[in-house]
Amino acid sequence: MIRVGVAVPPANPAVEPEFSRLLGARADLHVTRFPVRPGCSLAERLDAYNDALPEMIRSFGGLRLDALVMACSGSRYLLGPAEDRRNCAELSAEFGLPVASATEAIRRALEHLGADEVTLVSPYQPWLTASAERFWTTAGIRIAQVVAVQAGTHFAPYEVTTDQLVAQIEQAAVSRDAVLLLTGTGMRTLRAIDLLTEGNEWVVLTSNLCGVWWALTSAGLRAGLGRVEQVAI
Repeated sequence: MIRVGVAVPPANPAVEPEFSRLLGARADLHVTRFPVRPGCSLAERLDAYNDALPEMIRSFGGLRLDALVMACSGSRYLLGPAEDRRNCAELSAEFGLPVASATEAIRRALEHLGADEVTLVSPYQPWLTASAERFWTTAGIRIAQVVAVQAGTHFAPYEVTTDQLVAQIEQAAVSRDAVLLLTGTGMRTLRAIDLLTEGNEWVVLTSNLCGVWWALTSAGLRAGLGRVEQVAI
């Protein structure tokens, strides 16, 4: 049985349920969580996740993994895409297994699809959304539009409901043939993918969807990026 490891921010509510559902019977999921850092700002916590990643990989001990995903997009937006990619390659070599961040998995998925333009859907605070936009632009991806998603009246990825997410995208007058990139591993997106693709021509990618696709393909399985292909296992 294939074993997929993920490193998750401590309060993230979405990675385990979404990864488990998307992996289905194809792989077992094994999780480690980054340390809680009380009193730190969001930027300080995100930066600390990048520094702690090697130790998080070591926390699996002797458990043999076939692939590992750092399931946190926001922390990698503090880096440039070249540094993100280089760090993943260095960790892969050091630990002897494929390692990717959520952002590196997304980059690979966009490359696989031949997509060089996206509509960025972000639940982050404005400064972090700006960092995400800068990250993807530097990576050679054109940002056609940015859709800022709120949970009620504030930015809180873990609190965004499916109805809020879908409604705000639909209100944004997105191009009919857009590739929607829903960033943020902690925002629940699986039901939203179904609703957004029903009757639309949109291609919808999410941090968790791309992470699972990357993990399966890196472990040697054939996997499509289509929603039905991913879940019906």
